[in-house]
Amino acid sequence: MRLIDAPTTDLTVEIYAAPEEIWPLITDIDLPSRFSDEYLGGEWIERPAGLGATFRGRSHHERIGEWETTSTVVVFEPNRAFGWAVSSVEQPAAVWTFLIEPRERGASLTYRMQLGPGPSGLSAAIERRPDREDDIIQRRIDEQRIQMRKVVEGIKELVEKR
Repeated sequence: MRLIDAPTTDLTVEIYAAPEEIWPLITDIDLPSRFSDEYLGGEWIERPAGLGATFRGRSHHERIGEWETTSTVVVFEPNRAFGWAVSSVEQPAAVWTFLIEPRERGASLTYRMQLGPGPSGLSAAIERRPDREDDIIQRRIDEQRIQMRKVVEGIKELVEKR
């Protein structure tokens, strides 16, 4: 596995709610901070207006410390998909996407993460240990999947409580 190949991971939950009930939650860029141990929150740099809107996000990792990124909305399909590229649209450090698919009894919500191909803190770790690139990427994917699971389960719980 190589960062230049932009490895991805995703997970899906079934939610007993209509897509239009899920949409406001996945487009709330601060909401994941309620569930994630790493993402501390975000705020719009410019008011959300769909594609091209930008926001600042803050994160923390015990081994790295705290950092801030600027992201750009690159996917915006109301009640279907919302996604953003971190740092650069052309060479993102990561791309995060929520996908909603209508189902007979509600909807499925998929949360997808793509690492790279652009530079990030992960790049620095790989540069220090290029022989361990596969292990470094896999460890990061595993860490992120834990956080992603907390976010989608949190969204599911919020929507289904209504």
